[in-house]
Amino acid sequence: MAEEPQKPERPEQGGKQFQGFLAEIVEVNQERKTGIYGEIYQVSCRILEGRDKGRIIRRNLLGPIKVGDKIRLPDTSREAREIKVK
Repeated sequence: MAEEPQKPERPEQGGKQFQGFLAEIVEVNQERKTGIYGEIYQVSCRILEGRDKGRIIRRNLLGPIKVGDKIRLPDTSREAREIKVK
């Protein structure tokens, strides 16, 4: 019987999962975009784990997002400034 070859561990992963804090998107401000081309959305997200559990902070995110998505944040101490619409 032939043995199946073992799959090598991904070197870019390093055998570790992404460390961070789980957060859920609560609100997406569609009219408040930033970035050179308007591709960055400003969202409010609720922290779901860690010492800041339950806190709602404002962050800037890139990509297709919607309310209810879960994201991982590297830290919860940084918060984005409010975008002023003129």
